[in-house]
Amino acid sequence: MKKNRHDKIIEIIARHEVETQEQLAGYLKAEGYDVTQATVSRDIRQMKLTKQVTEDGRQKYVYSTADKDAMQDKYVSVLKAGYVSMDIAQNILVMKTVSGMAMALAAAIDAIDLPEVVGCIAGDDTIMMAIKTNDDAAKVMKKFREMMT
Repeated sequence: MKKNRHDKIIEIIARHEVETQEQLAGYLKAEGYDVTQATVSRDIRQMKLTKQVTEDGRQKYVYSTADKDAMQDKYVSVLKAGYVSMDIAQNILVMKTVSGMAMALAAAIDAIDLPEVVGCIAGDDTIMMAIKTNDDAAKVMKKFREMMT
């Protein structure tokens, strides 16, 4: 069932400019899939969907089968496009983003797969990253700063 749903997601985002998880859930429901927002969120992470800026400046989900290095560059581009600032609170790294970009940046951070990052939680313009140790948090902050220069 999940494979069929993932195939349908690829088809939906190829046909429509899907900007939000809620829109994607709506399209899936219209196609007969009984999904929750949590299921769609999990599918997006598993499929490594990313957001791409459209010609009119909006964002849409895209699926890419590009090689790992090309995808790494794409994730760094997403970080550069949405990053505003970051700060450390012990082992928590808090990243501020352009409004509406936190989910896209959190997905990029997850895809970059830094071993020190335990996980991310994203809101509208803020990402909270749990880092393994206080020292690792400083290292991760430095890595992000290097990526964005």
